[in-house]
Amino acid sequence: MADQTLFTYDFKTTPYWWDAAPRPEIEVGAQPKRADVVVIGSGYTGLCASLQLARAGREVIVLDAESAGWGCSTRNGGLVSTGLKPGFDDLAPHHGATAARAIVTEGYNALAFIKDFVAEEELVCDFDVGGKFFGAHTPAHFEKIAAAVVRQPEGLSVKAHVVPRAEQAREIDTDLYHGGVVFEEHASIDPAKYHSALLAKVRAAGVTIVPHCRAGAIRRDGDRFTVESEGGTVDAGQVLVATNGYTDAVAPWVRRRVIPIGSYMIATEPLPAAVMDRILPTGRTIGDTRKVVYYYRPSPDRSRIIFGGRVTSNETDPRVSAPLLMRDLVALFPALAGTRVSHSWNGFVAYTFDHLPHLGQNDGVYYAAGYCGSGIALATYCGTKVGQRMLGLVEGRTALDTLINPTRPFYYGRPWFLGATVAYYRWRDRAGV
Repeated sequence: MADQTLFTYDFKTTPYWWDAAPRPEIEVGAQPKRADVVVIGSGYTGLCASLQLARAGREVIVLDAESAGWGCSTRNGGLVSTGLKPGFDDLAPHHGATAARAIVTEGYNALAFIKDFVAEEELVCDFDVGGKFFGAHTPAHFEKIAAAVVRQPEGLSVKAHVVPRAEQAREIDTDLYHGGVVFEEHASIDPAKYHSALLAKVRAAGVTIVPHCRAGAIRRDGDRFTVESEGGTVDAGQVLVATNGYTDAVAPWVRRRVIPIGSYMIATEPLPAAVMDRILPTGRTIGDTRKVVYYYRPSPDRSRIIFGGRVTSNETDPRVSAPLLMRDLVALFPALAGTRVSHSWNGFVAYTFDHLPHLGQNDGVYYAAGYCGSGIALATYCGTKVGQRMLGLVEGRTALDTLINPTRPFYYGRPWFLGATVAYYRWRDRAGV
């Protein structure tokens, strides 16, 4: 039984977003034995690719080991950004200035694309371009991010402005940050409502969704594929692996190139409007400069705070992570002492060894994965692009296409190094490095 000193009487270990947009119950008859395309994974990536393929007349089957959208597509915090972790200065020494500029631009394209996509498809999902406050957890980090805004590379500038610590209260009422930067075009969304609206479009386009049907193996036979699953065998002309942080043995090549990292979230009980207006007056999403980051926001109705981060070195239970997240939330906002938690949950994001998303194919099997914690815009964009590539359309080309997708010796999908890495970065954060 949950500890009632911290948890509400109706505490849940399912995502807060599922209250308004529960995972759908999709009844499926006999699983089709043949299709033009089999998509493995029913998150944003798989659905956006399927939408492109189905609207072009392809017969598409989507398999998922759980209910549709059960993974991180409905478990994330709903923060929508330009996405790419490395900036131009990080990429240029490794890829050259021209390629680095093109890669960074793809992140900008992803943010612009999802804004247009939501509007054009009329997806009801609480999408709001309210901006993001990026807080500096040390004075040195403030100087660094403020300088970066001033000297943005020509042609790669974004709308942003610096907020000195003396003016910080107009953005966020905490003493733990030393100023920050507002990225004006970042957005927020209800991730489960977005997935539900997208799923409705995909089903209306004629895609067959088969939930609770784990794919077991993909075998190539000439120019066709056999996909083995719990529901039987499907003969397919093309296959897309769209499992991201939940990639398993069905795609060992992809699995070696994504690092599943658990991210943990809580939702507070409803807060007084006066408290919310004081601590988060603008309603922006929030992130900070720590390596082991926190990300948070008001709920779309501004009744609660949705707060997430990595609070343990190894994976744990949401009942264990909730007190740790609440401790850190109260450190930011002492006025929240005594506030209870109504929901605590987790999901797995997929990092890559070069911190870049990748899409393409291996031995004829298509994939798109590795959004490094920024999957709402990137998965929407990359899923659409890989769907276009599967159709042979030039619109599917991106600057990410020619990137080598790296792995490491002795890595087979279980990140044995993660605990030590998180501990090291947490030490750096405490030291202000």
